[in-house]
Amino acid sequence: MSSKSEVLQWKYVNFLINKNNNFNKKAILKLLSSEDIDEAYKTISNWNSYSPTPLISLNKLNQKLKLKKILYKDESKRFHLKSFKALGGAYAVEKIVKGNDKAVISTATAGNHGRSVAWGSKKLGLKCKIFISEFVSEFRAEVMRSFGADVIRVKGNYDNSLKECVKQSKENNWQIVQDVAWQGYKLAPTLTMAGYTVMMKEISEQVNKEKISHVILQAGVGGMAAAMVAGIARYLNNVPKIIVVEPDSAACVLESIKAGKIKKISIKKESLMGGMSCDEVSLVPWEILKNSVSHCITVTDDHISKTVKSLANCEFSDEKIVGGECSTPGIISLASLCNNKKIKNEINLNEDSCVLLFGCEGDADEELYQKLLNS
Repeated sequence: MSSKSEVLQWKYVNFLINKNNNFNKKAILKLLSSEDIDEAYKTISNWNSYSPTPLISLNKLNQKLKLKKILYKDESKRFHLKSFKALGGAYAVEKIVKGNDKAVISTATAGNHGRSVAWGSKKLGLKCKIFISEFVSEFRAEVMRSFGADVIRVKGNYDNSLKECVKQSKENNWQIVQDVAWQGYKLAPTLTMAGYTVMMKEISEQVNKEKISHVILQAGVGGMAAAMVAGIARYLNNVPKIIVVEPDSAACVLESIKAGKIKKISIKKESLMGGMSCDEVSLVPWEILKNSVSHCITVTDDHISKTVKSLANCEFSDEKIVGGECSTPGIISLASLCNNKKIKNEINLNEDSCVLLFGCEGDADEELYQKLLNS
């Protein structure tokens, strides 16, 4: 079976309608203000080598799924960091240190956030301590070391690495620049999210007055998804259906929306989509996502490799696309939704639909990317 026809067999695991869905632009922009969003774009667009990343038409997949248009934001081209996270961590570092060249920056990461924080610290000549779990690849660790960061590996999962980062940072008076918010710690995650909104500013100028009807957003702790919701509130004239996709093994946003409050889940098996394998939605993103998300969907890891290969082999688009493991779930979930006629009709996915997807990373982990490409 070819990849093209195989796509028509894909299925999701869970699908949830958010009963509390009520997109309130004013409430969203109270949590992440227009001023913060505008300041992020003003700052980042003045960085050396800044240029908007491409918005690519997945015209071949589009025909297969019988939709009007599928647009794919290709973050593999974001600076030289190959991920949208380049926009967040580095921006937060710059805003938080405010010229203090004696600050020591710290963070915990599954990979791409740490890369951005290390890069941002190096740009400002700052020392940087990065905590990673035993599941983060050595390739990712080496990339962070290449920016001058001291990488500390912690036994256990991401949660353990974050706890150790907080502990050592308090002991040593290091400045934590984390993309996860908790009670009493919201500034850095909010600044990080403001950095991410640059993507939506670019998209608003790239769509050529095309009205986006649906947007599918990957969620780990929810930072990118919530930032895109704020970007929609700031830059788009219409409100699309907002669908959050997660690995079925780490559906903390879906479970929280189902419960109507933040729900910490237990991850039995880490997803290949490491940056999305998170057990609890972050505080600031939750306040934005809980009412603005219209639907949640979960997918398995089963079609990641096929999607990576199809992007690279021009099976979804006329262009060759380098999409890493966390760039795949938008495509997988969209195909799965289209393969369920009842749901497809219910959420108005049809010949008039213009769907926005996020290719949030390229081959950020080159070894894993090659493995997926060759499997």
